[in-house]
Amino acid sequence: MFRQLISQVQDLVDLHGFPPPPSPPVAPPSYFFHSQPPTTLPPPSPSQLHDDRKSKRAPNELKRIETCGSKSNETMEEIWRYFPDDLYEVVIARLPVAAFFRFRSVCRNWNSLLTSDGFTRQCSQFRPPQPWFYTITHENVNSGAMYDPVLRKWHHPILPKIPTNTIFFPVASAGGLLCFLDIGHGTFYVCNPLTSSFKELPTRSAKVWQRVAVGMISEKSSGAYKIMWLSSNGEYEVYNSRNDRWQRLGTMPECIKLPLSLNLTLQVVAADGWLYFLRSDPDGIVSFEMDSGVWKEYLIPFPPESRDHALTECGGRIMMVGVVTKGPASCVCVWELQKMTVLWTEVDRMPNVLCLELYGKHVKLSCLGNGGLVMFSLESKMTNRLITYDILKKEWLKVNGCVRKGVRIVCGTAFHPSLTAIA
Repeated sequence: MFRQLISQVQDLVDLHGFPPPPSPPVAPPSYFFHSQPPTTLPPPSPSQLHDDRKSKRAPNELKRIETCGSKSNETMEEIWRYFPDDLYEVVIARLPVAAFFRFRSVCRNWNSLLTSDGFTRQCSQFRPPQPWFYTITHENVNSGAMYDPVLRKWHHPILPKIPTNTIFFPVASAGGLLCFLDIGHGTFYVCNPLTSSFKELPTRSAKVWQRVAVGMISEKSSGAYKIMWLSSNGEYEVYNSRNDRWQRLGTMPECIKLPLSLNLTLQVVAADGWLYFLRSDPDGIVSFEMDSGVWKEYLIPFPPESRDHALTECGGRIMMVGVVTKGPASCVCVWELQKMTVLWTEVDRMPNVLCLELYGKHVKLSCLGNGGLVMFSLESKMTNRLITYDILKKEWLKVNGCVRKGVRIVCGTAFHPSLTAIA
């Protein structure tokens, strides 16, 4: 059959001959418009005409132009030299928080603006849109890392006044200040991690152990703050920065069942002057009003098949997050406390793409955050994933960097960065 095919091809060649070779490609014309002769040069550009005209100008005219340019530069220098400081303060107060670190290194005058009364007033009118997060890991409990969710960048502050031979945890925050607890000696510290404003609080009448929860609130107008620690057996004290001392405001009502399931990693929520503590056995919430010293308890069952619960807050709304597990599948869910029914209602859950990464793994959830933005630490056997969740936008984002494989977050808190908050 192959020989028959060759003979048919040979007959066709003998009948018609070989086809002529393809003609070489014709070069495209130099110009799109064929009416223009190929030898015509393109017209000069505006910059070339400007250079030609400039070269034909008289020397006196060129000198006059150079003089005008130098005068305009001098005028700009004069404008910035006598630019009012109060306008500087208005502009600076609206800059991103991370820009202040570069701003302070420009010159002494700019650095001094950050401590002026006018700048303090301007900053009090503008609050950063999102809180930052301060965390420590089990690998290095004596130093922390701050995460800026706007720039999605980690910062590593230095807190020189806190003793380096102690283990201290960030346990609460308010008004741009962080509250640390030395778990070895039971000493409290208050610090502004941006300005290194630092204060060691006085000793208390009772010793603080690790099975306590700590909450903190601040007054926006005066900058004064209060700190409260609550132990599992119902013992508590409140610190007031106005008189710089601890005080017992009373005793917990007998109707509240003890002991409470508390620890330093428990997320305490502050809203409208109240502190909210999550409790279990029985499930519910215990609240305390800092000004009046009133206690309240709400027995609210947790959603079924959920664990690792943590409280958070958004615009006065009390929220709760946790992990729901069904067989090998796990998912992070968000619930809101309904004021009418006093029950938890699911409002959102983690996208399926992120849930697939947790499939078949036993995940432990830790929650950091307040004020509408939450950071989740999802720890499995060899990995630790960090995810931020915007409650209003319902946006889930992965956090990269800082935490390496096998390194887990021990403790942390969210805070609104402030350059004017004083410990």
